[in-house]
Amino acid sequence: MLSDSEAKELLSFLTLEMRADVKGHATEYILGLTGNRDGCRYLQSKPDFLKALVTLTSDVSIAIVKDCYHALINLSADETLHQPLVKETNILPTLLKHLLDPEYVFADRICTILSNLTRHERTCRDVFKTLQEQNIGLAKLVEIFCQEGFNQKASLHYLGPLLSNLTQLPEARQFILDKERCVIQRLLPYTQYEQSTTRRGGVVGTLRNCCFDYAHHEWLLGDSVDILPYLLLPLAGPEELSEEENEGLPVDLQYLPEDKKRETDPDIRKMLLETLLLLTATKGCRQIMKNKNVYPIMREFHNWEKDPHVISACEKLVQVLISDEPEEGMENLLEVEIPQDVKEKLKELDAKEQEQLEKDTQELLNQESETQNESTEGLQR
Repeated sequence: MLSDSEAKELLSFLTLEMRADVKGHATEYILGLTGNRDGCRYLQSKPDFLKALVTLTSDVSIAIVKDCYHALINLSADETLHQPLVKETNILPTLLKHLLDPEYVFADRICTILSNLTRHERTCRDVFKTLQEQNIGLAKLVEIFCQEGFNQKASLHYLGPLLSNLTQLPEARQFILDKERCVIQRLLPYTQYEQSTTRRGGVVGTLRNCCFDYAHHEWLLGDSVDILPYLLLPLAGPEELSEEENEGLPVDLQYLPEDKKRETDPDIRKMLLETLLLLTATKGCRQIMKNKNVYPIMREFHNWEKDPHVISACEKLVQVLISDEPEEGMENLLEVEIPQDVKEKLKELDAKEQEQLEKDTQELLNQESETQNESTEGLQR
């Protein structure tokens, strides 16, 4: 890496007043450093370079600003840089101010940096605190997220993962689940947002996090929110169900067309299933889901699904839906006290299941690879 004298000289080039060509070469060099782990760790111990990068996001040169944001994205992807970035620079107020500007060209890069910084709880709390201190709050983020075309120069899709990350905090979940604000109702349509997997996945992740609070489950499944169709529709396919099964389903899931497509992303499908499983925590909610014929949708989905991890998540949900009710005192599945020896046994079984899933996944990848090779050979003939 750089000697102390070289680092000092390089730092002197990273100022707003420096000549554009010299400054450009310096930012390119820093960007190169951030492209590998050793470079990022070196900059971790150089807070003056981090401050300079944030300062130069206000440069008049678009190319320099672009390099600085690219470098900050790389740095924010490394968890060990999160606290230095947040504590040693003025990055959060700077990013949030620009994010609210509907004309700001680099708003998507800001969303990516904020999404990276909020992946882990400690820095997530810093971001949430700064949102409050800057009088922005979650309300403004949700408003921007739901306002198509708020920024004509940026898609803002990464606001989805940012919201998902923020809802790891109880305070953020409390806001999203506030019955007076109708926030969660505004997010629900995005479970089927075709234009962006990132935005769609962010919303599904947000809903899953919110469903860890079982006290809200009946409200979520009730008429005020009616979350079930939004979780089930992406998992439902064109398969023909019996008339009796169709009649028991929520109206939006009845008699689906022959060209009905399922969610294409396996990670999102898995999150949807995990959200549905969380909603089965209490006896009353399990009954609601049974009454609304969730099982036939899951049955057909299980027949269709190929991803081993998603199949496993589906089977866990189906097991709850078709099983008898637990004995008295154990009705809340999120509050059941599990003896230590049973915990150890479950941990062992879970490890074996994970090992089998990885094996199944590898076999599936090998089969797909063989199929592609056969197709290529056919074309060559």
